[in-house]
Amino acid sequence: MDFLYRRSYRGPIKAVILDWAGTAVDYGSFAPTAVFLRLFESQGVSITAEDARSGMGLMKKDHLRTILSRPTVAQAWEAARGLPHTEADLDHLFDNFIPMQRLALEEYAEPIPGLLEAIAELRSRGIKIGSTTGYLRSMMEVLAPKAKEKGYAPDCTVCSDEVPAGRPLPWMCYQNAIQLGVYPMAAMVKVGDTLVDVEEGLNSGMWTVGLSLTGNLLGLSAAQVQALSPQERDIQKQKIAAQFFQTGAHDVIDGIWDLPKAVEKIQERLARGEQP
Repeated sequence: MDFLYRRSYRGPIKAVILDWAGTAVDYGSFAPTAVFLRLFESQGVSITAEDARSGMGLMKKDHLRTILSRPTVAQAWEAARGLPHTEADLDHLFDNFIPMQRLALEEYAEPIPGLLEAIAELRSRGIKIGSTTGYLRSMMEVLAPKAKEKGYAPDCTVCSDEVPAGRPLPWMCYQNAIQLGVYPMAAMVKVGDTLVDVEEGLNSGMWTVGLSLTGNLLGLSAAQVQALSPQERDIQKQKIAAQFFQTGAHDVIDGIWDLPKAVEKIQERLARGEQP
């Protein structure tokens, strides 16, 4: 055979798939962090915010497993409890985490500034809005109605306990595509504030956009970000962007307010024949 032909999608972007905490709501992604800190404290184990943020974006049981596997946390657990942690300990922590997280979520449903305007702009272009999350469906039953009261309601939400496995595997994105009725995957953009968000999108065959200022990698509130000097803000943005690009992100923006422009850039790349 002298030639090999392959199809190349050059049509419009049809959907964006957003993460929740740190991307669409909860500037700084504080809801999981605060609960993990309280959870370990209740077991007599002291962990840091950095420990709590490790594994952010994963299904929450996998997130817990990541925290426990950190050497400093493993040592603190053994010092406090007398034995290394076991799978039974993980199950016990997860069982306690679920109601604690549900109780906290109502406090963290505020849309990130610029979200509602960005969503309106994208919808005016005929783009559908999906979402994936490391939260369980029982947690989203608390968060989603509160976010809707504040004006944010994506067309589709798929939770990590509704598919065979959460991020970085692609199943939640595929389920979004099915529920939204959108294909091919190259017509979709995955947007998130964690590296596993980008991995999830890449594994799904989608375009990916990382967020530098509003999410877990920076881990600051809007007020704290505003208090940074322009120079310090730029340093942090460059550091986070480097992590995203090394993971394979196609673009990195400050926050969700810049998403319409990022989608325009991806649309131009599609028109030139580029693929995710």
